[in-house]
Amino acid sequence: MDGRKMMRLSIQSKGNPIGTVAHNLTTKNDSEVAHPGEQVLLARGGRGGRGNLAFKSSINRSPKKMEEGSPGETFDIFLELQLIADIGFVGLPNVGKSSLLNELTAAGAKVADYPFTTLEPNLGVMDGVILADIPGLIGGASRGKGLGHKFLRHIMRTRNLVHFISADSKSSLTDYRTVRKELKAHDVKLIKKPDHIFLTKADLVPAKELKQKIAKIKKVHPKVMAVSIHDWDGIQKIRALFQKIAKRKK
Repeated sequence: MDGRKMMRLSIQSKGNPIGTVAHNLTTKNDSEVAHPGEQVLLARGGRGGRGNLAFKSSINRSPKKMEEGSPGETFDIFLELQLIADIGFVGLPNVGKSSLLNELTAAGAKVADYPFTTLEPNLGVMDGVILADIPGLIGGASRGKGLGHKFLRHIMRTRNLVHFISADSKSSLTDYRTVRKELKAHDVKLIKKPDHIFLTKADLVPAKELKQKIAKIKKVHPKVMAVSIHDWDGIQKIRALFQKIAKRKK
């Protein structure tokens, strides 16, 4: 066997999920797998030396001689997964993100009536549109509070955001601004992503109060919609909206 070939260390989408980012802790360079079948070279191996068979001759049938190879590149590498999705669900804990994901897809995300039910991002596919349910964010998330760093990194790769605000919240705008503040503190690019607002659990609030809350939110963000997972017609409107949002990338 020829031992002089160069060895290569690479990441590819076959063995690593799309969205895998390789952080080179030595050179401070990052590489990522962003497309199916993509392969990214991380490090080159050294040129291999010749083994004992390369020194075999008519008078020396079993040579003990060998040749050492040259050293390859050495780095410290940290692999990080950042989910890629068409639409990311963001908001405070327990605002109905997982419930809507389950209603639209077969994700089967855990749902319960207490904060931080979701501790890992959930992905679902609705008619070819990839949806990501990001665990609830709280004030201080950008500083790591409530596992904020772990959750915020996944929002980086979502193309669009939907802010979930519970309709029975005492201050809907404060909830919205809290999440926006943490997104901006993590990376200012996050608040520049196209976004919508869903006022969730709309069935728990009297119609007059709901209308007032929507009007108040519209003063700071025009794209707001009242949502209830028990409203079949409303769910169909959400499906149509998500299809329209996803088509913008094509």
